[in-house]
Amino acid sequence: MRDGLIQRRDLYTIRIGEVVRDNINNQLKISEEELIKIKEKDAGEGCIHYNEYGKACRIYDHRPAQCSALACWDEGEFMRVYKGPKLARTRIIDDNILLGLVEQHEKNCSYRSLEKLVRQIEVDGEKAVEAIIALLRFDHQLRPFVSEKMEIDPNEMDLVFGRPLTETITMFGLQVTRKLDGSFFLTLHQGS
Repeated sequence: MRDGLIQRRDLYTIRIGEVVRDNINNQLKISEEELIKIKEKDAGEGCIHYNEYGKACRIYDHRPAQCSALACWDEGEFMRVYKGPKLARTRIIDDNILLGLVEQHEKNCSYRSLEKLVRQIEVDGEKAVEAIIALLRFDHQLRPFVSEKMEIDPNEMDLVFGRPLTETITMFGLQVTRKLDGSFFLTLHQGS
């Protein structure tokens, strides 16, 4: 990143409490730590730095530790990196105001809070659904607001605040659709 080969807009954050695929153990699990990842291509077909035509990585000589540790003939180095400390937003973001907003977002929009609200749907019905929608709306509106006010590339918001809750809510068996008037409608996820 310091050399400009990997841009902040190329990254996203997996937040604590988010469901992730653990490729080592071939299972879904709840992330117990924050993870910074390189985005995939739009179709989810591999790393954005992979050049299809050249069949090679565009940043190969400067690739992240996770990538350089991959060696099909010896997984020892990869396992060392996999078990080691991970890069966090506090190491990438050097603006204290932005870090304060990240911290507040984590308090307001934690997956623990969202899970609690989802569990309340059976008990509180529409009241819990309205609280979830308010949380989703806050997360959704915060991103363009911060991007505009702090003059940050909108493509960096997935790094700053993690992936949008309107996308990750599927981990709770729910999905959000946007109505023509811009409001959110919460339903069961099609795959659930």
